Amino acid sequence: MKLNGRALLIIFLVTQSVAILTVAKEFDFFYFVQQWPGSYCDSRRGCCYPKTGKPAEDFSIHGLWPNYIDGSYPSNCDSSNPFDDSKVSDLESVLQEHWPTLACPSGDGLKFWRHEWEKHGTCAESVFDERGYFEAALSLKKKANLLGALENAGIKPADGVFHTMGQIKDAITKGVGYEPFIECNVDSSGYHQIYQVYQCVDASASNFIKCPVLPHGRACGNKVEFPSFSSASSRDEL
Repeated sequence: MKLNGRALLIIFLVTQSVAILTVAKEFDFFYFVQQWPGSYCDSRRGCCYPKTGKPAEDFSIHGLWPNYIDGSYPSNCDSSNPFDDSKVSDLESVLQEHWPTLACPSGDGLKFWRHEWEKHGTCAESVFDERGYFEAALSLKKKANLLGALENAGIKPADGVFHTMGQIKDAITKGVGYEPFIECNVDSSGYHQIYQVYQCVDASASNFIKCPVLPHGRACGNKVEFPSFSSASSRDEL
């Protein structure tokens, strides 16, 4: 079947539009997400410590996620740029400390980092390459210092001790300058506990900002626990 010039032009324009939408994903800001390992492990799912051993009692990075101001987000934007562990090989010990995997069975972190880069990082290639993605997240973690902000307000990891959401948000806001979004999970006793902290970052992945839109996370009650991780144990190896 022969196609006339107009049909060929339409096909060409559609093809180009699809290519642009697939590769050149624009976005408005980032969610920088950290999780509390004590709450990750203190749930029905449980956890497995990484092959490198039990992480320190500190917040750990979950990811740095490009988002739109309408609440949606791009994902898996560039299949031609898969995760290459050789590009971050000299960062592995730092990533294992600040971005550990707690999923079962125990891992070395590579699967976790691959997922975060390919799903989220590839949608911000206009800002950084693979190495730059991980370096930006590490820098933001240091700048946020969530554990320090909470401890400065007298909020320290402890089992059976509860705080109001207002106290927790005020402590982080005072330390960082902007109010976070707190996501909770539920422990085996049915108590809400701090699980993940979302902070908004500008489109350059450099500075914390006021969140243009709040994420959709599991709601917290007014009183939540900040459970100890030093006393937590992992599941038996699978």
